[in-house]
Amino acid sequence: MSRYILLSFDVEEFDIPLEFKQPIAPAEQIRIGKSGLDAIQPILTEYTTTLFTTANFADHFPQEIKELAQKHEIASHTYYHGLYEDVHLSQSKQRLEAITEKKITGLRMPRMRPVSMQAVANAGYEYDSSINPTFLPGKYNNLHLPRVKYFDTPMWRIPTSVTPHFRIPLFWLSAKNIPLAIYKQLCIQTLKKDSVLCLYFHPWEFTNINGFGLPAYTRRFAGQAFVNRISDLLEGLSQYGDYITMAQYHHVTQA
Repeated sequence: MSRYILLSFDVEEFDIPLEFKQPIAPAEQIRIGKSGLDAIQPILTEYTTTLFTTANFADHFPQEIKELAQKHEIASHTYYHGLYEDVHLSQSKQRLEAITEKKITGLRMPRMRPVSMQAVANAGYEYDSSINPTFLPGKYNNLHLPRVKYFDTPMWRIPTSVTPHFRIPLFWLSAKNIPLAIYKQLCIQTLKKDSVLCLYFHPWEFTNINGFGLPAYTRRFAGQAFVNRISDLLEGLSQYGDYITMAQYHHVTQA
């Protein structure tokens, strides 16, 4: 049986300080976001990924996004990371298609924000990956939702991975705060059980994000240390599955 690793990055403005009541100018948000994208180039060179990109970020770096689209899937992260209206679903898709000259089929909402699946379908998307099927206090409780791809009328949804038994989330914060050997084993266990492993990170995690008033649990292993940590993880996982894009996985599992 084939196993697939869906590695994705949310390519966005670095606005997480605003969540913690720390001011940061829009230009600085964009600058740090781009520094992070530069920092993960070794990973992007080595592995096939899906880049959920805000159209606002792509507007600032259209040539870079177009070049990345030659190897990676570019998907929508709506238009702005910190501002949302339903019209942004179609506007971001259209803008990203104009920049990449490729069809945009996937969506991930910033901060896994709830969104109407009918609105997503109406905007022309084929799949959504805005679900983390776990419980995060103060964020969401998705323990009742499937852990793997499912149909939520009228849209296919590809959740980010959680472990089979206790639904331990395997998202970016876990990769920072769980010992790497344990985190890797949890990923392998999930991949063997589900035949798919969906991981996501943010490029800004791979830069120095000290000095913005962020909690320590968001800053662990930032910068080159996190590049090294995730590179080691990805190399170790490569013997257990194939790295493909979300769109490729969606199409394979539709057959």
